[in-house]
Amino acid sequence: MQRYLITSLFIALISGCSTIGNNIDFLSVHKIDVQQGNIITDDMIELLRPGLTEDQVQYVMGTPLLIDTFNPNHWDYVYRYLQGDGQVEERRVRVVFKQGRVSSIEQ
Repeated sequence: MQRYLITSLFIALISGCSTIGNNIDFLSVHKIDVQQGNIITDDMIELLRPGLTEDQVQYVMGTPLLIDTFNPNHWDYVYRYLQGDGQVEERRVRVVFKQGRVSSIEQ
């Protein structure tokens, strides 16, 4: 009898590690949300316009995540948000400068 009780307890404990319960929140593994890059909001993009200086763009958007080595007049802002349930949100903005002023904004 003791052997059956220990076996039942072992099966109950190990079943918590299975993938069968992924639809039930209390049996699934917790996965964290991951943010990478610069947060880009619609309000920030609305403030960008042609004619702004590099300092003004940096004030609004923050330090660019990427500055093209071969063309330093292109600043890239990238934001990626990976939710624990697997959904991904990505935003990209490229600011192009000519003579120290914003000439175009690409999304």
